[in-house]
This record gives sequence, C-alpha cells and structure tokens, in this order.
Amino acid sequence: MASLINGSSLTLKKSDQFVHWLGRHWVLVFSLLFGLYVLTPFLAPVFMAAGFSIPAKAIYWFYSFFCHQLPQRSYFLFGNNISYSLSEIRTVWQDSGNIILLRQFTGNSQMGWKVAWSDRMVSMYTSIWIFIIVWGLLKKKIKPIPWWGLALFILPMAIDGTSHMISDFAGIGQGFRDSNAWLAAITNHKFALSFYVGDAWGSFNAWMRLISGVLFGLGIVWFSFPYLEESFINSTKIVEYKTQYQSLLNKEKERLTDGA
Repeated sequence: MASLINGSSLTLKKSDQFVHWLGRHWVLVFSLLFGLYVLTPFLAPVFMAAGFSIPAKAIYWFYSFFCHQLPQRSYFLFGNNISYSLSEIRTVWQDSGNIILLRQFTGNSQMGWKVAWSDRMVSMYTSIWIFIIVWGLLKKKIKPIPWWGLALFILPMAIDGTSHMISDFAGIGQGFRDSNAWLAAITNHKFALSFYVGDAWGSFNAWMRLISGVLFGLGIVWFSFPYLEESFINSTKIVEYKTQYQSLLNKEKERLTDGA
C-alpha cells in the first residue's frame, strides 16, 4: 500500500501503517474499547429483564473478578428503587452477612436487576470514560496536572475505600461506616437517619462513593492522558522520520544509479 507522509510516497510496512494511524486516532479507539468495558455491566440487568439469563449471568461472572458486587452497594435497574438497604436485601434473599452469599443476589422482578459492578465502580469507570471523551475534544486547551494534583484527586477515594474496608472487618452491616454515628454526632443529627445509616441511594456512603469516584476519574485522565498523547505523537513521528529517511535513501540510490 502506498502511503503519503510529509510528501514522501512509498510503501510502508503494515505495522508502520498501523502505528501511524493509531497515533492519530488512539483517543477514539481507546474511548470505544473502554466504553464497551464500562457499559457492558449495564447489559446484565437489561438481559435479565428481557429474560436472557445466560448472557446476563456470563456478564455477572466476568465482572465478579473485578468487583465485590455487593447488592447493597450496587445500582438496580427496572425495579422500584435504584438501590436497596442491606435489610431490604436480606428480607428477600438470605439473612446473612456472608459476603459470598450476598454478592450472589442479582435481583428479582420487583426490585429490578443489579448492575454487574458496584456503585463505586460505576462512578469511577464511567467518569474516566466521560473525561476521556471531554479531554479528547479539549486536549489542546488543557494542561496536565502535576503528580501532587493527581494525589489530591485520588485521596478522597483512598480515605473512603480504606475506611469502608476497615469497617467491614466488624462484619457487613456492623461497622462504623454502616451506622456513621461519628458523622451524626459531628452534624448534631441534622439530617434524616437514612442519610447516616447504610449504603442506599441518598445516604452519606452513597454520595461519598459517587463523588470520590468522579474525582478519581478526573484525576486519572487529567494526569495520565497528556503523557499518553505525547507517547503516541512520538511513535507517529518515528514512523514519519523513518519514512523520510527511506525516501531520501531511495532518491540517493536512484541518483547513484543514474550517474553510473
């Protein structure tokens, strides 16, 4: 295949053609592939609602390797509510604090069906995907943030996630992040009990997972993608320099041949 790069027309290897093409379109390619990864968990409840349990279970199984899938910390589609408390889950499933048993609950026709990963994963990965698209459109106007900027964006999730992990050592539904009595005391019980207790939508825990996930996604894209862009630009330039060198070499061979 003849390719024209910087005015030089010659045949390039397919690998060089691909590198040069990818260097100019990598944001689009990455957005499409990552978007597929981000949106697939939402297909699980869609398939369940439509009666296609086999592909739905395959999605739940695949994403279970990347997420705890606890139902009280997940979103539900096609039901009465977008999320449910631990007590509501136990009422229709099993009255157990066993994580292995709890994560097996995918929903029912009344409550709807669980998205294949937790609300934290949804906020984190969806925000990364959205910010990738935004960055791709505005990258020429956006300067990268320093490493300490990235640390500040990640810090809320680190604190929230670590405190949840420590809290869960006391047992699901038993830790200090389940009751949030400390927060109630600080705020003098200003908000409704549902804000302090549990993980359902509208609670402090749900808001923290949403906000910290969005900040995490923003920080990751803002910090890392300018460096990825630079790397792909350099790869593209290498192919162009290689092409220019081959063109000059061919012209010199032709000159020497004609002069012989």
